[in-house]
Amino acid sequence: MEYAYISTIGQDSHRFKEEIKDPSSNFIMLGGYPVPHDRAFEANSDGDVILHAITNAISGYTGVNILGGAADELCLQKGIKDSRVYLKEALKYMKDASVVHVSITVECLRPKLKAHIPSIKKSVASLLEISEEHVGLTATTGEGLTDFGRGEGVQVFTILTIKVPS
Repeated sequence: MEYAYISTIGQDSHRFKEEIKDPSSNFIMLGGYPVPHDRAFEANSDGDVILHAITNAISGYTGVNILGGAADELCLQKGIKDSRVYLKEALKYMKDASVVHVSITVECLRPKLKAHIPSIKKSVASLLEISEEHVGLTATTGEGLTDFGRGEGVQVFTILTIKVPS
């Protein structure tokens, strides 16, 4: 069988809430993995910007708007705030196509992600049912040129490579 390979991009960002909490009892979700942090995201859901960016990239391929569509119903009407559920919903529309690689760039000043990158990659790989070797994850402060690089939130860009039977 022959295949076509399609690339699609996704983006998401969330601002942090103003109030500071005890870091030992607070975390943010990134890629389905809890990363300790002293501020929560301002979001209706868990605010997982990595999974939201991946979900948006899948929507770019399928044409089915999950965030702002099905996810709003799941979150606002059914109280489901777990972004893994939104990603699984997006994957339902892939039909015979499959994600074979994901490249993720996270821009933030904090939290520092270096120690968490292996766990985030493992979580994303599991959710997409791909090898951890096919999950690229980098983090940058962007030299503090944006609100994200100045510590006000987190921004993520992701590119998916999708394998489609031709």
